[in-house]
Amino acid sequence: MKLAITLRHLATGDSYATLQYEFRVARNTICLLVKEVCDALVMELKNEVITCPTDRGTWEDVAEEFLMRWNVPHACGALDGKHVAIRKPLKTGTMYHNYKGFFSVFLMAVIDADYKFMWIDVGGFGSQSDAQTC
Repeated sequence: MKLAITLRHLATGDSYATLQYEFRVARNTICLLVKEVCDALVMELKNEVITCPTDRGTWEDVAEEFLMRWNVPHACGALDGKHVAIRKPLKTGTMYHNYKGFFSVFLMAVIDADYKFMWIDVGGFGSQSDAQTC
């Protein structure tokens, strides 16, 4: 039940108020269990899903894959950032207000040639630029 509620919230963005009627679980309980399930998923899957190369040979393999698959020589990954919309946190002023006109946290990620995450940084203020988040 906890996993189903969390996955529904993450996949659809349904509010806790909506989910409480759908699953017949109190809103304050949903608030606690979504964080609990997300923390458990991160702890269980982080080493399988996100693996950053640590030695020269592995980096060379990543570069070789970029060359073979995408015809891009000497690439060690593809880097990009994304503003993830959030509600304005209390007492934060304009720290999370981005240039696009909404409140966000910034997600920056590096992927390999197969679109697998090698590195992720989440939580930069929406007002920061790409260069400030790294």
